Amino acid sequence: MKRALHPLILMAGLVGAWVLATQAVAQAQTKFDVYGFVMTDVGYNDIGVDPEWFDVQRPTKLPSFEDEFGDKGSTFFSVRQTRFGVKSSTPTSAGDLNTQFEWELFGTGVDAGQTTLRLRHAYGELGHFGAGQTWSPFMDIDVFPNTIEYWGPNGMVFFRNVQLRWMPVQGESRMTIALERPGASGDQGDYADKIDFSGIKPRFPLPDLSAEFRNAFSRGYIELSGILRKIEWEDQSGGPTDLSGSVTGWGLHVSSNLKFRDTDVLKVAIVHGEGIQNYMNDAPEDVGTEPNPGDPLKPIKGVALPMTGLTAFLDHSWNEQFTSSVGYSMLEIDNSEGQSPDAFKKGTYMLFNLLYMPIKDVMMGVEGGWIHRENNSDEFDVDQYHVQVSAKYNFALTLGGQ
Repeated sequence: MKRALHPLILMAGLVGAWVLATQAVAQAQTKFDVYGFVMTDVGYNDIGVDPEWFDVQRPTKLPSFEDEFGDKGSTFFSVRQTRFGVKSSTPTSAGDLNTQFEWELFGTGVDAGQTTLRLRHAYGELGHFGAGQTWSPFMDIDVFPNTIEYWGPNGMVFFRNVQLRWMPVQGESRMTIALERPGASGDQGDYADKIDFSGIKPRFPLPDLSAEFRNAFSRGYIELSGILRKIEWEDQSGGPTDLSGSVTGWGLHVSSNLKFRDTDVLKVAIVHGEGIQNYMNDAPEDVGTEPNPGDPLKPIKGVALPMTGLTAFLDHSWNEQFTSSVGYSMLEIDNSEGQSPDAFKKGTYMLFNLLYMPIKDVMMGVEGGWIHRENNSDEFDVDQYHVQVSAKYNFALTLGGQ
């Protein structure tokens, strides 16, 4: 009998502690918002794609040569968009202290293709200063269309980064300046099999510098942002050649939301720069190679790859329950002389959907999409068609704030 009481006593203690904690939070000035959603995606890809990216539309992950991933279509099921987050807000003498801690189940990097916890935001701000991981000021999250496909427009600036930021102007019109964590990748191209690159190590002596300014008006806003970065690499091999070098990356980005009517929002953006692929939603390496004739000690050199991205989508509300999004996105790379013929050159992304909200916090939808990849110089290109249905169930709870 005593053994049976132990779990009951433990359960009662936990319930009591929860009640006391809830009462304490409710009486505090700090407001907590617990939020998130459970989302299930079911879809079909008409050709083989990189198996680690089976449930998203990324032109860079399409095959770079005929039947690289097979020519047969496949069905997928995924819950990787599911998300959980907590926000807090506490009034202080220096202004509101705000924090955000958010995860999702979409694995990337070493967890690519897996359903695993992934950090999205770990950020706090007080007054005009903020620190942590959140949206880069170089990007504009409001350009992201109302789609159910997870990855989104390939030609859009899209990057959550660790940063220190200063926000001298806040509100609907705003200004932000940030120092961000640097990072980049390189394409060894045609020289990968001819030169030993194993001794080359990246080096980032300076943080990336980004800034944005948004001017809001009655029917939307226009935003201008920019970024400046230093990318270096050192040849530590100790061989007869020295392939060390550096490039300067830079980018300019103009974006806008324009409300034609209460039912229509046009979301547009254009970005151009060099060596900023790391900040794009779906782009290859920041640095390429080209020959360096006349210098036997440095037979090749690295160059920042120029690129241009474009995004244009229309979000339309048919009525209170039905909405649609339709649009186009493109990213094009100006390949360097040393990149291989099958290097990524251009990607295109298009889709259309119909979403249905039968009741508050529940969404169901169907979406059709097309993506396209073009290679550098071998004349290979490929199309992939995609259809997806999704169901999304939101949850939210607010505590405190009195």
